[in-house]
Amino acid sequence: MTMDIRSYNRDAWNRLVAAGNRWTVPVDEADIRRARSGQVELLLTPTRFVPATWLGDLRGRDILCLASGGGQQGPLLAAAGAQVTIFDNAPAQLSQDTKVARQHDLQLQTVEGDMRDLSQLEDASFDLIFHPCSNCFVPDTAPVWNEASRVLRSGGRLLAGMTNPLRYLFDQLEYDSGAMRVRHQLPYSDLTDLDDQQRQQLIYDAGEPLEFGHTLEQLLGGQTTAGLAITGLYEDRYDTGEQDPLSEFCDSFIATRSVKLAQTA
Repeated sequence: MTMDIRSYNRDAWNRLVAAGNRWTVPVDEADIRRARSGQVELLLTPTRFVPATWLGDLRGRDILCLASGGGQQGPLLAAAGAQVTIFDNAPAQLSQDTKVARQHDLQLQTVEGDMRDLSQLEDASFDLIFHPCSNCFVPDTAPVWNEASRVLRSGGRLLAGMTNPLRYLFDQLEYDSGAMRVRHQLPYSDLTDLDDQQRQQLIYDAGEPLEFGHTLEQLLGGQTTAGLAITGLYEDRYDTGEQDPLSEFCDSFIATRSVKLAQTA
């Protein structure tokens, strides 16, 4: 099935902003105040805060928030003293960051674009990339890792959140009702693994973005192939009260810290 995935998902996320989706609601004044005092609480995954040791000293650092609009991570990093660029596919998401920046006198830059193509950004221009769970919205993660590596400086860090591939094995209609029946193979695609009726009901009628489930080789091995060394990893899951049956049995999200290796001749 042929579709302009980027355009569809851009429109879907614009709709989610209007609907008040959790990942589109900006931080508040108390969050900004804590960040300014050095207490920066950031999420790569749904519930577990990124360790402070993963962030290090943020003051003066050039940071790219990759596919990370919504008025959440970027403004907090700016409030902590970083030089922040927020790169996102959805204009409505970027508008949330701009709104927070104006409200709290923060300096940050927003750029609209596809996470697989960072050609608007120069080589070796960032010390840190913050990339929450969003690579599930593109069919191929290799360009994301390659571009992230390109724009990182030597020794720079990529902090990335990912959906556990196990999440995409199950029949979606049954999963949403609490049942878990293995139906799909990995890698997974909403475009090819759902029939027309399922896709209409689960995606188009609901106004949801298209999702793609990747293998661990693509998610983790792809980073190492791009010249990034994974130096930290933790897992996370939804709170038990949330509608995510897999979280009752195992962690359903992964976060990694990777470092760009120095290039050798």
